[in-house]
Amino acid sequence: MTIDWDTEAATFDDEPDHGLRDAAVRDAWAGRLRDWLPAAPGDVLDLGCGTGSLSLLAAERGHRVTAVDLSPNMVERAREKLAGHAAEVLIGDADAPPVEGRRFDVVLARHVLWMLPDLEATLRRWCGLLRPGGRLILVEGVWGTTNPSGIPASRLIAALTPLAARLHSERLSGDELLWGKRVEDERYAVVAVLPEAQAPVRHKEVVDVHLILRRGDEILLARRANTGYGDGLFNLPSGHVEPGEDVRTAVIREAREEIGLDLAPEDVSAELVLQHRGPGGKARIGWFFEARYGAGGAPFNAEPDKCSELTWHKAATPPDDMVAYCRAALEAWRAGERFALHWQEEGDAVRFERGGADRAVALARAGGVHEAGAGAVGGSDPA
Repeated sequence: MTIDWDTEAATFDDEPDHGLRDAAVRDAWAGRLRDWLPAAPGDVLDLGCGTGSLSLLAAERGHRVTAVDLSPNMVERAREKLAGHAAEVLIGDADAPPVEGRRFDVVLARHVLWMLPDLEATLRRWCGLLRPGGRLILVEGVWGTTNPSGIPASRLIAALTPLAARLHSERLSGDELLWGKRVEDERYAVVAVLPEAQAPVRHKEVVDVHLILRRGDEILLARRANTGYGDGLFNLPSGHVEPGEDVRTAVIREAREEIGLDLAPEDVSAELVLQHRGPGGKARIGWFFEARYGAGGAPFNAEPDKCSELTWHKAATPPDDMVAYCRAALEAWRAGERFALHWQEEGDAVRFERGGADRAVALARAGGVHEAGAGAVGGSDPA
């Protein structure tokens, strides 16, 4: 299903329940949230926040709120609404919010889950964002009669049962104060509380892929925008490996989505594997691939909502205003390294800092330091 999020959010906000402009409606939702949210102030992640109406109610109860919405228009309105509160509003996908390994006490979503393609997978991801004993607060329903849309309560409860220690559901259709009118369709809330102590799990790391696109002695960099991480800084075209993908398939997909290239498997070569941990974050594995200019067409900015510009730079002298992770990888690549670490500490900057602590460590091969091969870049001329 393709959703026009700006239109969808604007449509919802025209209803009294989503704008919460009516004092009685607002008080009704405030009362429900008082019952659903933890009594003690905690960290709340509001996914698909729209204009931030529920985020504001949570913040007014003392909770620290992180709100996420894919629509820049909704995010701007939410930021205005939440100004002065312990809250931040990020542009991002509710299905994969840009919170970079953080954990929360509550994940809150209203009329969002039904629009996502894989209910069970999304619930597992959202549970992974919670601390032990954390809770999901989900408001959903089924709308329409001829072609009904939504999620029946029975299906959502069945999907949550294997994940939760406790479940509580409430029928909301009969409470006219919540909606500012009488409604006949199915509307409900489910609160799912996770176990306090979860069973030990095997170590897992995010895997991401990066494309080093070369044009002679130049490489292509993208300036990040509206992502919640490293915005305003240069980075290589990159993204996460999706479930079921291998790393080569992932970098080809990301090249198509971000810079419009139609690469074939033989167009890309793996150059570097780097394990990285950002300041205060969790570890991840980055695979860096190389492709030559002309393969797959001419690059262009295919995601202007996430990238403010594409520019070419000398590989030997990349700009300083880069994500430190990406800068460390390029330096390792130019030195001919194949495996490296970039392990940042608390207090380090996401941005590369000339003269700052060098967190990059080359992992030498047995028998000595790996030398750059014919396909690697060393010295002053990467061409």
